[in-house]
Amino acid sequence: MSRNGRRPRPRLLVFNQYYWPGVEATAHLLSELCAALAAEFEVTVVTGRVAAPGGEPGRAVHEGVEIVRVNSTAYDRSALSLRALNYATYLAQSLREGMAAERPDVVLCMTDPPIIADVALLVARRFGAPLVVVSQDVFPEIAVELKRLENRVVIEVLRRAIAGYLERADRIVAIGDTMRERLERKGAPPDRLRVIPNWVDSNVLTPQPRQNEWAVEHRLADRFVVMHSGNVGYAQNLDALVRAATFLRDLDRLSIAIVGDGSRREELMALAQLLETEQVSFLPYQPREVLPLSLSAADVHVVGLARGLSGYVVPSRLYGIMSVGRPVIVAADATSETAQLVERVGCGIVVPPGRPELVAREIRRAYDGDLDLVEMGRRAREYVTAEADRSVAVGRYRDLLLDLVGRPGT
Repeated sequence: MSRNGRRPRPRLLVFNQYYWPGVEATAHLLSELCAALAAEFEVTVVTGRVAAPGGEPGRAVHEGVEIVRVNSTAYDRSALSLRALNYATYLAQSLREGMAAERPDVVLCMTDPPIIADVALLVARRFGAPLVVVSQDVFPEIAVELKRLENRVVIEVLRRAIAGYLERADRIVAIGDTMRERLERKGAPPDRLRVIPNWVDSNVLTPQPRQNEWAVEHRLADRFVVMHSGNVGYAQNLDALVRAATFLRDLDRLSIAIVGDGSRREELMALAQLLETEQVSFLPYQPREVLPLSLSAADVHVVGLARGLSGYVVPSRLYGIMSVGRPVIVAADATSETAQLVERVGCGIVVPPGRPELVAREIRRAYDGDLDLVEMGRRAREYVTAEADRSVAVGRYRDLLLDLVGRPGT
């Protein structure tokens, strides 16, 4: 008990390479989660350097959370070797900081990079604290499926490293049911697995008019806009969206906007130029504060997931689209969480991955008014506010953490 008769708040030590002010999905999600948990926990986040104002090495406090930012490298991640160097420098320095930290009551990490959970496990064992691993993807399988990792020795080393924490963590959070099944097959004890989907702040991401100031600024206000917003990498399979434009040259008012950045952006821009798809434009990541406007500027969004990735990765950007009340065309395996959710809610259309002609067919149907886009958007918004709002996810994490430290939730 403290001097005022109250029990001190439990200490939560968190590891993830990306955190505020990073633009990465895990940075945004974890920042929102930790800020909310700071009401009941003393939260310290050990994170890496990011190339943005406020991302310099050192210590800071943001929204009630203590941030320990190690002096890791922050090279462009498009080259695998440079990304590996970023990971290595972060892993080494985060281990040092974790071992020197004040004793935590519970340790939590997201899997960015995947083997940061091994660092978190070592720190948790040093202090005799429980470990919670939040699995945002299933590694190394996702890299193998995308043919980004083919060295058998490296793959086996990574498999063993990941099996080490999956078998020993006190709780493992999967962000979907298919992912939970994948993790169980990899050795995670079923009784320690929990499913808590990712979330969105539906009070921030609210539906806005399609012809808003962002749309006017980017010359999209008087167009029929199909949009991808988020990471432009290998998992998103955006080739199909660019190639779909070749089937739609006759649609005069159509604009396809690919908004974001990533390892394949330059390659996709070259593909669009090669195919002479003048309807396709590329825009950079948009600041968080304009996302309600940028996401709302689309008539329909496209979410792609490369073939074979079902359960290995769950695109969290879907919740942002749903929160602004927009429908979605999903190009993914039918077994993926994204496809199943969209079909269950009735907020969009699902087609197989890697089929640009089918993506084009559904875009044409939307353009011609054959799909009830307004009703699909209404269902999307209704679902998010009830099931995928930040308050729902935070409550689930709060109860999980309080249970581990022996304090009842509400």
